Amino acid sequence: MSVQTETLNSFLSFRLGEELFAANVSKVLEILEIPKITKVPRSPSFMRGVINLRGNVLPVIDTRVKFGFPIVPDTVNSCILVLNVLSEDKNIILGAVVDAVQEVMEIDNEAIQAVPSMGTKYKTEFISGMLKMGEDFIMLLNLDLVFTSEEMSILEDVSKPENEKSENK
Repeated sequence: MSVQTETLNSFLSFRLGEELFAANVSKVLEILEIPKITKVPRSPSFMRGVINLRGNVLPVIDTRVKFGFPIVPDTVNSCILVLNVLSEDKNIILGAVVDAVQEVMEIDNEAIQAVPSMGTKYKTEFISGMLKMGEDFIMLLNLDLVFTSEEMSILEDVSKPENEKSENK
């Protein structure tokens, strides 16, 4: 008698415009309403600014800008996903503004399709797979690959206390 084991992964789905994305729930620490975001001078275009999260500076990125979507005003459904991203063996906590959080889904590995090599309008290196849900495709993100090491270095530097910031600017 053989026992088949299914490997399920939990993903949090969210919306940017009409597109659906999902991130592994192990990377999502919490979901926040959007507070006042303080702009950081001379920061990259994808960086919205910083917020105070329980006494810590949290860099906040605009996921729309990072993914090449048009910029739109925040809505009542817009929120910040607080993410734990691994870059060069360091965990970096950052916030990502998304248009709306959808749901937590349990996805069987068998249901995940490979990313097509052509015809997609996204850089595919940070998309780990795609999932067909009804008429929609959900792009499964590998959050550790969304940012370059240079971008992660900037985000990490912004979140350090003033007395710890690198002096190589």
